[in-house]
Amino acid sequence: MNNNLKNKKVLVLGIGGSGRAAIHLLLKAGVSQVVANDSRDSKELQKEINEFLPFPQVQFAAGGHAESLLEDMDLIIKSPGIHPQLTLLWEAAKRGIEVYSEVELAFLFFQGKVVGITGTNGKTTTTSLVGEIYREQYRGVHVAGNIGLPFSEAVLNAEKGDFVIAELSSFQLDDIKAFSPHIAAVLNLSPDHLDYHGTLPNYYSAKKKILMNQKQSDWAVLNWDDPGVREFASSAKGNVLFFSRTEELNPGVCLHNDQVVIQNGEKTYTICRKDEIRIPGLHNLENALAATAISWAGGIELDKISAILKTFPGVAHRLEPVTEFKGIFFVNDSKGTNPDAALNALKALPGPKILIAGGFNKGSDFRNFAAALQKEGVKKLILMGETAPILASAASDAGFDHTVIVEEMFAAVEEALYSAEFGDTVLLSPACASWDMFKNFEERGNVFKEAIFTLKERSLR
Repeated sequence: MNNNLKNKKVLVLGIGGSGRAAIHLLLKAGVSQVVANDSRDSKELQKEINEFLPFPQVQFAAGGHAESLLEDMDLIIKSPGIHPQLTLLWEAAKRGIEVYSEVELAFLFFQGKVVGITGTNGKTTTTSLVGEIYREQYRGVHVAGNIGLPFSEAVLNAEKGDFVIAELSSFQLDDIKAFSPHIAAVLNLSPDHLDYHGTLPNYYSAKKKILMNQKQSDWAVLNWDDPGVREFASSAKGNVLFFSRTEELNPGVCLHNDQVVIQNGEKTYTICRKDEIRIPGLHNLENALAATAISWAGGIELDKISAILKTFPGVAHRLEPVTEFKGIFFVNDSKGTNPDAALNALKALPGPKILIAGGFNKGSDFRNFAAALQKEGVKKLILMGETAPILASAASDAGFDHTVIVEEMFAAVEEALYSAEFGDTVLLSPACASWDMFKNFEERGNVFKEAIFTLKERSLR
C-alpha cells in the first residue's frame, strides 16, 4: 500500500500525537494532499498548524467533521480517539472510501518484526517490561503504540530489521485490515470502553483482531487463567503459548515451587524466584509471566529475561511510589482507568488505604469494585469527576459509607492527607478514564504528585 499512496488524497481524522505522526509518514510516502481534520478550532490547533507550515500539501479543517471533507478523498486514516459512530465514517463506508487506523498505516511501512500486546489491564507495564528485555539482546527496539510514542513515529525512526513492541488498545485494533504482529499477546479481558464499542462482544471482538492475520510461523501468547482469552486459542493460526499464575502448565510459562519457569513438554527452564520479581502485586506477577512468554517466543536468552525481571522498577503512573510524609505513603496509579485495574492496585498494597477515584464515565459497572473496598483495606473513598455520584451510590449500596466528593485534585489530596494516619497509604487509582478533567492519565498523575509536594512543602515551613 505504501507504494500506492503517491499522488493520493488522504484525510487524517484526529490530529493528536498519532494523527500528526501519521501525517509525517504520509508525506514521506509522497501523497499529493493531506487534509488534517479535528474537532478543535483553529486557535486550539495553532501548534499543530505551525508544525506543518513547511508542507503545503497539508491543509487543516478544524471545528468539526463535515461530510464535505469526503469529496475526492482516496483514504481515511482514523486516530484511535475518533468514535466509530461518527457520521462522517458512516458516509465514507457508503461511498466505499477505505478507513485505516494509524497502527495499520504504520505497519504497512515497517520492515521489521512487531510484538503486539493487548488486554484490558497490564498492557503498559508488560509492554515496557518486554521492551527492556528485548533491549538486553537486540539493537533497534522501539516501544510504541498506545504507550505514548505513536507507532507511526517509531516507524519513521526505525531501520530494516528493527523490533517494535506495541501496546495496542481496542480502539487501535478495531480498524485493522492487514496488521499482523509476529508475536501477539492477550493479557486479560474484562468490561471496558463500552461507551465506544457499545457491547461487550464488540469489545472482545476488537481485541481478538490482533490474531486475525497471523501466519503459521507466528506466536499467540495467551492467559490460561482468563477463560475468554483461553478461548482465543481456537482462532490462532500459529504457535500458541499459554502463561498461568494459578496452574502449572506443560508446555507453558507458569510457577513451579514458587519459581517462574518455562516448560516445553520435555524440559523445564527456571527463570527466577517469584519473590525476586521487583514490581509488586499479583497482577504484576501475571504481567511478568506474560513478558517471559513473549520474550521466550522471541528468542531472548533466559539469563537476560531473568536479569530484567529482577531489576525492572515499573512504569510511571502505575503503582508509582511518590513520597512518604509523616508516616503516610503516597502512590500514583493514575493508569488504573477501570474498576479491575483499581482493584489490582488495592490488592497490591498492604495496610489501610485512603483511595482517590473517579473520572470520565466509560460505561463501567462499579458494583464489584464497591463491594471490595472494605475487604481491600479502604478506610475512606474520595471521589471526583463525572463518575463521582455513580461511584458514591455504588459504594453506599455496598454498605461503604466513608465517602467524600470533592471538586478537584488538590482538594482530594488535601482531604486524604487530613484523613490519613501513620502507616496509611494514600492511593490515586481512579477506576475511570481521565478525559473529563485532564488531557490524559499522565496529566492526572502529575497533578496528583504536584498537589502532594505542594502540601508537603507548606507543612514543613
